Amino acid sequence: QVQLVESGGGLVQAGGSLRLSCRASGRTFSDYAVGWFRQAPGKERESVAVISWSGGMTHYADFVKGRFTISRDNAKNTVYLQMNNLKPEDTAVYYCGAVRSTPRWAPDRAYEYDYWGQGTQVTVSS
Repeated sequence: QVQLVESGGGLVQAGGSLRLSCRASGRTFSDYAVGWFRQAPGKERESVAVISWSGGMTHYADFVKGRFTISRDNAKNTVYLQMNNLKPEDTAVYYCGAVRSTPRWAPDRAYEYDYWGQGTQVTVSS
């Protein structure tokens, strides 16, 4: 079992920045790919960014490329999502998910993830 806890969400003005953290406990976190997903009211959960357990593979949704950066520190059992130049349409609950994977693979579909955190709210005002 892997337990995930997200933090770092909040209210920010458009153009501002936030850094989300996803801290894991339980099994060896370094064996797990991690993805950040978001869900706005009335919408499906969508992939934002994913990272393999080695950190050697990352993938971003087109709508965040150049603005968001995913990274991980396996020694701290933590994955980060640095979000810059935030827009009102980035408003959502952000979740991190984890799944055991190979060193350079991370899926980008929510159904492929086995463990989830409780989510952290990000609100961007215009």
